[in-house]
Amino acid sequence: MKVIVGLSGGVDSAVSAWLLKEQGHDVLGIFMKNWEDDDNSEFCSSREDLVDAVSVADHIGIDIEVVNFATEYKDRVFSYFLAEYQAGRTPNPDVLCNTEIKFAAFLDHAMRLGADKIATGHYAGVREVADGTGRFELLKGDDDTKDQSYFLHRLNQAQLSKAMFPLATIPKREVRVIAERVGIPNFAKKDSTGICFIGERPFREFLERYLPKTPGRMVTPEGNDVGTHQGLAYYTLGQRGGLHIGGSRAGSGEPWYVAGKDLKHNTLIVVQGREHPALRRRDVPIVNTHWISGHEPATGERYGAKTRYRQPDAACTYAAADDTRGLAELDFDEGQWAPTPGQYAVVYQGNVCLGGGVIA
Repeated sequence: MKVIVGLSGGVDSAVSAWLLKEQGHDVLGIFMKNWEDDDNSEFCSSREDLVDAVSVADHIGIDIEVVNFATEYKDRVFSYFLAEYQAGRTPNPDVLCNTEIKFAAFLDHAMRLGADKIATGHYAGVREVADGTGRFELLKGDDDTKDQSYFLHRLNQAQLSKAMFPLATIPKREVRVIAERVGIPNFAKKDSTGICFIGERPFREFLERYLPKTPGRMVTPEGNDVGTHQGLAYYTLGQRGGLHIGGSRAGSGEPWYVAGKDLKHNTLIVVQGREHPALRRRDVPIVNTHWISGHEPATGERYGAKTRYRQPDAACTYAAADDTRGLAELDFDEGQWAPTPGQYAVVYQGNVCLGGGVIA
């Protein structure tokens, strides 16, 4: 087949491209430029990544094309990112980037170039259901420590049907071994963390460029003042660092955590101790639900779900509500730690990702 691979400059996409070439496919690499603001800064320079991607393509023996999706990214991802923070929620732009850029703008571009499939270096799997319906399932990657199906759970059937994930069954450690063995130049390159437009910079400093400071009270659940916050948008549930409260404020040396936001009164609610009851809840409501196969989980049935990436699936019962917003609820057997509004709760049946929703 003609397969167009998203080459990021990292080792995962490089090995994915090499594997596809070895399998006999006609492979073309695409480097996506998704961010232009301060791209020359120390925090987010795509220049090095492009150099690495070109070196990989040259070594493998495939052509590479550079495509600029910065406008689409700003319109479809970054605007949502800012609006969510402004509303006091904590969005996950990586999920939106997959649905709106990598498997939408990039997929559309690849189809115009005559691609049969697109491929990425995600640790996830896809398979066609053997029932003659032409339906596809999103699967967890075999490497539990790297599974990225969480970030792909909002893809639709059309997107899944065109997707290939060459690393579905390969452990991360083996990917680097393969890369070194076949001489891929970036085999030792450090994995990227976070989203490019933030990079390694202080997160609050970045947000302050786009959202104004709105200082307010920092209080305990009992209403006791313990400090001042700089703006609710700069904090997320479960956050420990950056609160600037000494443990002695309440006669305890335990660290403080963000436990809630009172948007009406511009108040940040904080508690001491990671296991404070205010940081856990069993019932997690979700909205804007999306089910990849088109079939909603059955009310009253048991599933596994996670309320944040890199978290083991937790047993829960699914309950749907008759609501046009796609409202539903996950009732977990055990309290989940700091389910965060704006993040995603993703539902699984074994190793099959069913979809999920935004934590309300």
